Amino acid sequence: MKRVALAIVCAVIGLALVGLLGYGLVSRSDDTSIEQAVAEGKRPPAPSRELPLLGAKGTRSLADLRGQVVVLNFWASWCDPCKAEAPVLASAQRRLQREGKGTVLGVTYQDATSDSLDFVKKYGIDYPNVRDIGTKLAEQYGTRRLPETFVIDAQGRVADLNRGQISQQRLDRALDTALR
Repeated sequence: MKRVALAIVCAVIGLALVGLLGYGLVSRSDDTSIEQAVAEGKRPPAPSRELPLLGAKGTRSLADLRGQVVVLNFWASWCDPCKAEAPVLASAQRRLQREGKGTVLGVTYQDATSDSLDFVKKYGIDYPNVRDIGTKLAEQYGTRRLPETFVIDAQGRVADLNRGQISQQRLDRALDTALR
């Protein structure tokens, strides 16, 4: 009788562990809801969160930039594709400033402040950057890998997104769409 009870307890524990593993795998899947909406031609509201500025006092959020087109870019100093796309984002910043239509807003992702500041200096980044401490904003965008770029229209809606290194041509097309 004890052997049967032990076997049942072991089976129940085994099933519970398999269930927890399955739940863990499903709950860690990428959130593609923003991506799906944009692919369907919709412009979902862009999540906003007040975050501390990198290398300066104060905070910034997307809500502060309403009325402007914003290129929201999640990056880190340790990310090689982030280094490669830095000139593309700098070009977008120059275009948006020249046209008086918006800005690039960089968001650090799991990066030490000192490393982020060194990156900004090394690549001559002159647009604002914020620190996403605890990756709360990144979670709202479904961001888990870097780099990721979201183009937000002047009404605060996601007009386009790119998961991975963005090219100049792709970003120019996304800006054209958002500026219309």
